[in-house]
Amino acid sequence: MTNATHDLNEIKRRMQGASAVLKTELSGLRTGRASAHLLDPVMVDAYGAQMPLNQVATVSVPEPRMISVNVWDRSLVHPVEKAIINSNLGLSPATEGQTIRLRIPELNEERRKELVKVAHRYAETARVAVRHVRRDGLDVLKRLEKEHKISKDDYERDAALVQKATDELVAEVDHALAAKEKEILTV
Repeated sequence: MTNATHDLNEIKRRMQGASAVLKTELSGLRTGRASAHLLDPVMVDAYGAQMPLNQVATVSVPEPRMISVNVWDRSLVHPVEKAIINSNLGLSPATEGQTIRLRIPELNEERRKELVKVAHRYAETARVAVRHVRRDGLDVLKRLEKEHKISKDDYERDAALVQKATDELVAEVDHALAAKEKEILTV
């Protein structure tokens, strides 16, 4: 029985991983409101290496539609500007000294619908990942039962627990998607 309980915790942990990836992907979707996380994927060519923007500058949101990037090293202002432009986020930097300001443009209806579709794709990928983890967990339980390491009753109880964990995580994914969709469509 100890194997199966350990597996359940591992299964839940792996399912949580799929949910965490989804939350990260959704946070990167632009909603028309400024978010410091919008610049998380931006890599800057600094000191001969590719570095995340947040390791060479402070990113803040002084207004709902404005991101401010305060570059620590004056010699990196131009590489930071270039990295933001090349990131395909559709942002145009306005630089004053070591501060780069980024206006977040309004989203049009078509772009909002496009973002909702992207959010749905992310959510479906997360659901599929959760289901794969469920399948792996059930396979382990079947093997343990077949090898007579757990009883049929233990198998059925643990399979129900795996299914319950799956249902909870799929519901969490759906909730995250609904919240993001509402955020995107709010004008």
